[in-house]
Amino acid sequence: MTSFDVALVVPLRGPAGIFGPSAELCAQLAAEEINRAGGVLGRELRLVPVDGSAAPQVVADEVAALADTGAVQGVTGWHISTVRQAVAPRVAGRVPYVYTALYEGGERAEGVYLTSETPDVQLFPAMSLLGDERAARKWYIVGNDYVWPRRTALAARRYAAAAGLSVAGESYVPLGSHDFSGVLRRIEHSGADAVLMLLVGTDAVRFNRAFGRSGLAARCLRLSTLMDENMLLASGAPATHDLFSTAGFFASMVTPENLEFHGRYAARFGPEAPPLGSLGESCHEGVLLLAALVERAGGVDPRAIGANAESVSYEGPRGLLRLRRRHVNQRVYLAEAKGVEFDVLTQLP
Repeated sequence: MTSFDVALVVPLRGPAGIFGPSAELCAQLAAEEINRAGGVLGRELRLVPVDGSAAPQVVADEVAALADTGAVQGVTGWHISTVRQAVAPRVAGRVPYVYTALYEGGERAEGVYLTSETPDVQLFPAMSLLGDERAARKWYIVGNDYVWPRRTALAARRYAAAAGLSVAGESYVPLGSHDFSGVLRRIEHSGADAVLMLLVGTDAVRFNRAFGRSGLAARCLRLSTLMDENMLLASGAPATHDLFSTAGFFASMVTPENLEFHGRYAARFGPEAPPLGSLGESCHEGVLLLAALVERAGGVDPRAIGANAESVSYEGPRGLLRLRRRHVNQRVYLAEAKGVEFDVLTQLP
């Protein structure tokens, strides 16, 4: 076998398609840099694109077929939780799977490794801080109607109770929603002073625009755990007043690792490349972690990878990171939108 082939599962259409171009380029950059450094166990790392916006079982069938035939020896990428839930059982214990999306927590399938944030380290500290600093005491939850928003909302209710906050109501809409007028009326009638947004991609963009037009921004702040620079830019400056985001990476972070990453990305793909953001950057992390897992194990045997996983580390745009219980242990930050850019306010405890 002359190459190490990896299925890169990212959405190319639908609400999450807004992340696809930057996700592909960030993964490509990681693969090229790994190959210049000698590849994975001396083999060229090659990416095999899979459209993660198809129906979950369709995506799972395609990934499983690639693994069954030996066409890929690993899987990574950003895709929604329903896709992960379909893919994980089909590849568990057969090829390593690095999932790069922030998610609801609790994934325990064998051979699945996770690079992004979970509500315990991302949402709870942010809600508590905004409750104290901005008097955001009464929350309304708006989410897409699937597993990540639903389970994150359950966690948010627990967090609110623990922090002396309250949840005034919840609304869930299908992926691909355009009309948020009914949701906005319910928010207004609830008396909430904060909105937790658990919306994906262009659904969040449309909600932001409608929220801005409604005048609710004068009395309600918004917090999103899934709001990257591409979504912020698409929302437009008039729609981002008092909008907060929490993540392990923001393009505006002034760190040596991030500044170097920006330089390499711009040099490789030019000034017209899709903006860097946390969701696209996560795919860079995914390729790096997958390569580090295989290198440390000395091969692609899932049992050897699992046995060595806790000793794996890698260095990327988020700094030097290590695994703990198959999740990347990382710093998480709170940022506030300033027009169409994020101002990183603080590292969350």
